[in-house]
Amino acid sequence: MESYISFAEFYDGLTENVNYKDRCKYILDIFRNLNHNTGKTLDLACGTGSLTLELAKNNVDVFGVDASEDMLCQAQFKASQAEKNILFLCQEMQSLDLYGEIDTCICTLDSINHLTSEKDVLNTFKSVSKFLRKSGYFLFDVNTPYKHREILADNTFVYDTDEVFCVWQNTLLENDTVEIFLDFFEEDQTGKYIRTSESFFERAYSHMEIINMLNEAGFELVAYYGDMTFEKPKEDEQRVIYVARKI
Repeated sequence: MESYISFAEFYDGLTENVNYKDRCKYILDIFRNLNHNTGKTLDLACGTGSLTLELAKNNVDVFGVDASEDMLCQAQFKASQAEKNILFLCQEMQSLDLYGEIDTCICTLDSINHLTSEKDVLNTFKSVSKFLRKSGYFLFDVNTPYKHREILADNTFVYDTDEVFCVWQNTLLENDTVEIFLDFFEEDQTGKYIRTSESFFERAYSHMEIINMLNEAGFELVAYYGDMTFEKPKEDEQRVIYVARKI
């Protein structure tokens, strides 16, 4: 699934549990604790731009990059509705082509997990490093192997929102990779339901795999936390926050 066409349309409704205001505050608190001025900031794999918009509302000089034109259409619309002039670029994270250096890069909500080969993750880290100034910060999160093995695994989830009924089915494969099948059922004006389907893969990486790839890309690990905390991740942590500095 390259463009996330149906997912883009329903993404915001299906992620209503994500409190972007609190997540934005949490991220800015991390940088504040590090005495880091975010400066020119890239929201990598920004999706529909909810976090990008929150960062802009907090006076961060931010722009967004995503590989999905459909996601970016949603992002641009939201920015326009909020009267925020935010630049959005359609690019793959493994091969960024920016117009200058950045001071900070943020990549959230398991976007890295959508890269199912170590080569692609390493190329993404190198791509960020290429445009990040020396001593700049790269903050990202990943779903953990625990989440893939114990939570997603071979389970099925059902979501019923005002816009769509969604069935989310997972199949656990080797290398902590999960194949995800999404079926969307949307009611049309006649009362009939239209079904659209999409599928994609997500892979979880171990802590040491992440560290080794960061080091190879020219980063040093500064901190890592359990999701929305300032504590070390627990054994059953589902998402881990990594904060790395370019050497």
